[in-house]
Amino acid sequence: MFTPVMLVSIPLILGIAVIIILLIYLATRFTIVTQANRFIVERLGGYYATWDVGIHFLVPFIDRVQLKVTIKEQVIDFDPQPVITKDNVTMQIDTVVFFQITDPKLYAYGVNYPIKAIENITSTTLRNIIGDLELDDSLTSRDYINEKMRTILDDATDPWGIKINRVEVKNIIPPKDIREAMEKQMRAEREKRQSILIAEGNKRSSILTAEGEKEARILRADGEKQTRILEAEGQAEAILSVQKATAKGIELIKAANADEAFLRLEAYKAMERVADGQATKLIIPSDMQGMVGLASTLAEAFKSEATLPETAKKQLADKDSSKSKK
Repeated sequence: MFTPVMLVSIPLILGIAVIIILLIYLATRFTIVTQANRFIVERLGGYYATWDVGIHFLVPFIDRVQLKVTIKEQVIDFDPQPVITKDNVTMQIDTVVFFQITDPKLYAYGVNYPIKAIENITSTTLRNIIGDLELDDSLTSRDYINEKMRTILDDATDPWGIKINRVEVKNIIPPKDIREAMEKQMRAEREKRQSILIAEGNKRSSILTAEGEKEARILRADGEKQTRILEAEGQAEAILSVQKATAKGIELIKAANADEAFLRLEAYKAMERVADGQATKLIIPSDMQGMVGLASTLAEAFKSEATLPETAKKQLADKDSSKSKK
């Protein structure tokens, strides 16, 4: 049986329990918004506020957090998209989009599935841009494609509270046959550059060799020239020395008052040295020819006198003495 004390205590316990439950529930209604996050709060099903960093209280049964949004920059890597160039070449291109949520309210209520919307608009924009470019231009115009896509995507996503910071073309994959042709072309270009470099090297080597030979010939010619000059100077000095010695000898002869007999004797010595040579013809001055003839006559006379008999010698002697008396 319940006593009066027990009957009084049961409602009290239930009341305390309800109060504790209410306090716990109210405690859970406090929400803390951390850095780089924003909360979209609805009241009675309609947009109420965008909560910033701090502690906030949700009114029970009235308020609710509809969406938690991060305002940090995010990256989406889309799968390769098939695109057709202006010259009808089908390629696979995948892109990377860097975006940031600038208005959480527009992001929450602007479009369903914002990431899917960005992917679709990226693929259509990429097809439009590549469709105006040929294959070679599309392979070498990444900066143009990136900037063009960023501008178009930023304008398209602005009503959704999204800022497109950057778009990068990650890969451009041409068809297999195009890749093989490009590889062959690249290989041919490299072989061409190699041939050009080898030819230029050979040309430079030939030029340097020719210049070296030219300089060597010039140096040899200069050396021979200097040698000949020195030889000529040496011969000239030798001749000059001989002439000076000859002149000195003549001066000494003049100073000694040499008579004509001495000079003729020196002439005979010179003729003797000339006759000792290998020449077959000799040219003798006219005055010396007379002297040579006289010398020959005297020699013959002395020879004939030596061969005469004693009687003839005596007659000649008498004849000479009679002539002297006369």
